[in-house]
Amino acid sequence: MMGGSNTKFRLASAAMLAATLTACAAGDNEAISTVRTPAPVTTAETQPPNPAEIGANELGFVPVLMYHQITPNPAGEYDQTPAELRDELERLYREGYRPVTAARYISGDLDLPAGTHPVVLTFDDSTSSQLNFTESGTVAPDSAAGILAEFGARYPDFRPVATFYVNNEPFGGDPRALPWLAANGHEIGAHTADHANLASLDTDGVQRELVRNVRAVTAAAPAVAVRTMALPLGVYPRDHALATAGSWDGTPYRFDAVMLVGADPAPSPYGAVDPGGVPRIRSGRGAIPFDSAYWLDWLAANPEQRYTADGDPSRVSFTRQRATELDVRWQDRANPY
Repeated sequence: MMGGSNTKFRLASAAMLAATLTACAAGDNEAISTVRTPAPVTTAETQPPNPAEIGANELGFVPVLMYHQITPNPAGEYDQTPAELRDELERLYREGYRPVTAARYISGDLDLPAGTHPVVLTFDDSTSSQLNFTESGTVAPDSAAGILAEFGARYPDFRPVATFYVNNEPFGGDPRALPWLAANGHEIGAHTADHANLASLDTDGVQRELVRNVRAVTAAAPAVAVRTMALPLGVYPRDHALATAGSWDGTPYRFDAVMLVGADPAPSPYGAVDPGGVPRIRSGRGAIPFDSAYWLDWLAANPEQRYTADGDPSRVSFTRQRATELDVRWQDRANPY
């Protein structure tokens, strides 16, 4: 818990959500088993360090960053230039963040080096600025996907994975796009077929938008399991439960997590996270209150509030003072110190 910062968090959420309801909020596709497998046996040489020595806190906050257009000529406050995206990736790497997909975050499948911090990179709307191809068939170097690939090649310990929330006919309708994302370890998530305002639709309309979207993804990339979704415009359907599960025309859908628009770091997957409403932070350099620069600065100034991995995926390490924050589902992995 953030103690005296709770008021700041509520104000941040209210301000950011109000500001973004009119703007666009715009897989890890490996099947993640619900059966927990034992961790690898460690030896003296591979034994993780003492959690207390590195300040491990696996009940801390996780920044889930939200991106839209990546373009040399930004047309709105949600756009970033390729240079700005590169700068933010450099900062994340320098400060010890390592990317995980939204599906791995919400499942608690966080196998990270000791002392590092998870970050979830999400891209909404599936525009060609995020992924397109050169005439030779390679990924365009100034697209979001190209920038991530180049960054990962320079820093092999920074796994360059992201979650792309796509609409139908994504990335200009290029049939190469979704298979390329899946083959390169990215998650493909749902963002509705037509980028619909779900609150404006009836029950049947909401489910039709999501089923058509899931069908389009799995038709283009049959091995993909669509595990998470992002709300277009940050707006829930009138029946919030339909954002998580439903069916239409004989096809069911169920998402492990529903991603919001604003405006705070997300809780640990082992703590008080609500899978039906995971907060995201809008990427930005400080011009907008409570954007990624603001929160990355805050987490750097308050490192005890940040998720810091202990290096052992078989346990969840935290100080004894935080023991009440651990969700009962993870009690078998508890490692207080």
